Amino acid sequence: MKYFLFNHTGSKNHGCEALVRGTVNIIENSDEKAKFVLSTLDPEADSVINDVEMKRAETRELTLPERIIASLDLKINKSEEYALEKMYSPIVSDASDCDVCLSIGGDTYCYGDNHGVQVLTRELKKCGKKTVLWGASIGEEDITEEKLESLRDFDAIFAREPITYELLKEKQANENVYLFSDPAFCMERAKIEPIEGFAKGNTLGFNISPLVAKKNPRAKEIAEEFIEFIFENTTLKVLIIPHVVESNNNDYDFMKPIYDKFAETGRIEILPPTLGAREYKGYIAHTRFFVGARTHATIAAYSSGVPTIALGYSVKARGIAKDIFGEEKFVLDFNSMSDAESLEKEFLKLVENESEIKGELMRSIPLRMRSAMEAGEMLKKI
Repeated sequence: MKYFLFNHTGSKNHGCEALVRGTVNIIENSDEKAKFVLSTLDPEADSVINDVEMKRAETRELTLPERIIASLDLKINKSEEYALEKMYSPIVSDASDCDVCLSIGGDTYCYGDNHGVQVLTRELKKCGKKTVLWGASIGEEDITEEKLESLRDFDAIFAREPITYELLKEKQANENVYLFSDPAFCMERAKIEPIEGFAKGNTLGFNISPLVAKKNPRAKEIAEEFIEFIFENTTLKVLIIPHVVESNNNDYDFMKPIYDKFAETGRIEILPPTLGAREYKGYIAHTRFFVGARTHATIAAYSSGVPTIALGYSVKARGIAKDIFGEEKFVLDFNSMSDAESLEKEFLKLVENESEIKGELMRSIPLRMRSAMEAGEMLKKI
């Protein structure tokens, strides 16, 4: 079969890249003849992904008659649906010879108005396509009647963690809701040599994002306080790892001043913003501990057996921790922090329980990978 992957921003967000790579691995494991079309806002960034046909996700301008009809639709019916149908028609055309369409922007329904996704999904269904919301996360605070209506448009929803799965079942969001672990668990890591002096036994991987700074203006200061704590109380070195490098959402630009502040210590390094998801995962695998705000950076750590603290209290961060450990373990609400004290205490617990956590990961991660792979078999039945 041929699969159309849409609702994807591009691989400068390496979490999105990991989802695409993991999804391709999962489907190819169940369907050896599978072919893929990736609808993307940034085909240049996605050129690093092989064996996937790229289509730029372009909308089109409305013709004059269409603008008149769209204006009347908005005025009389208070609806933008006609306009959106016409605007998205090139994307629908890109899926013309595909059998199954996967909306792979896993946390799309955690943010704002999803009317565009709803219209695009309905247009794909009008063309006889099977549509699946793939690797989904959504919190109770995000659920509205309009979103429930949109969720019911899909032929199936594959939730990636138990909190979302239980919520969608409770809300009867769709007749076909399934629970499979995040597809990114199935992305292979690149074979990378560690940076000299930053080997597995003495390195803390660290990631923080400009997104957390929007909700906590002291984010950078807290990060600096935490790194000072590490240097004063341990012999660990710190490897700063960007995971999203979009122009308006760039981890590297946000974290570089933190690196600069401590560079002269000789105990800190920052990875360049030019690597891919597989390479970043390769470096993360060489760390002893990991503290990260980006969900798919933490998944790279979990799946490499690295004891991890997730700096985020989103449904996806909490849900993925619950999927792995059976409880929301080592997940901190960074937004509510005024200083680094709670993070320092949580890190000391991580160190104290290092062997136990590694054992839990060793037992759980193969099950998570198997769960993610099983999604491919279920997809064939949709």
